[in-house]
Amino acid sequence: MEDLLVEVLKVSSKSAPNSVAGAIAGVIREKKCVELQAVGASAVNQAIKAIAIASGYLAPTGTELICKPAFVNVTIEDEDRTAIKIIVEDRKSGF
Repeated sequence: MEDLLVEVLKVSSKSAPNSVAGAIAGVIREKKCVELQAVGASAVNQAIKAIAIASGYLAPTGTELICKPAFVNVTIEDEDRTAIKIIVEDRKSGF
């Protein structure tokens, strides 16, 4: 039975897009799906750049990424915040 738990990568405004892209590509290769969470415009910017870079890493293997954005409530230092959740999948995965 396939593992239904989706790995969550938390992206901050200080995250290096190339590093996050490598993590995205690794999880996509293994599980076909990953969730990114980002709080704030700068963090979302870094996440989007990382997805674009990861797409380039995976393209030679025939993997095409799709993204599904949504809101999610998270708790950071005992404070409730609204984050952007981006589900990134291999188009062929059928999730």
